[in-house]
Amino acid sequence: MTTRHRLLAQEIEWYFVTTTVVRFARVFTEDRYCEILIRNIKHYQERYHFEVVGYVIMPSHFHWIVELNPNLGTISDIMRDLKKYSAWDLMEALEQDRRKELADLFSVGSQSFPNQKRKFWMPRFDDQVIRDEKMMQTKLDYIHENPVKAGLCKSPEQYRYSSAMNYYLGDHSILEVKTEW
Repeated sequence: MTTRHRLLAQEIEWYFVTTTVVRFARVFTEDRYCEILIRNIKHYQERYHFEVVGYVIMPSHFHWIVELNPNLGTISDIMRDLKKYSAWDLMEALEQDRRKELADLFSVGSQSFPNQKRKFWMPRFDDQVIRDEKMMQTKLDYIHENPVKAGLCKSPEQYRYSSAMNYYLGDHSILEVKTEW
């Protein structure tokens, strides 16, 4: 698998990342499941000492912008661990909640992933190095407008699982976000 220029960009600190639930399953429509992902983000934030600059949890995927300390972990390290352990927690919660229709979506056929019985996240994640302030603002605007464009709210700051609350309202109650960059 290619690193898609990650090795060349190690001095760069900011990444815009997107990762998606398999089959575009709409798991993140309930607070319980969003909170599990948030808890995992906070855990790995402590472990790898990165800053969240922006985020949004959409029903079937999430976007975020992270500022890394490249000496403490790469974007690949963070995403590998975040996806692995949040998947375990989320699938366990779905089973506890008897959400069989969702849990069944994550059963994996032996051809695709022979060593796995189930898969929550799509195998890859998309990332882009943020190279300048203009790109940062473009990606933040995209993140904050995503729930509005999807018809989930009328204005960005109304969406509970988005850094729009942090930027527009100064509300860091869900997740601490570095709004000064």
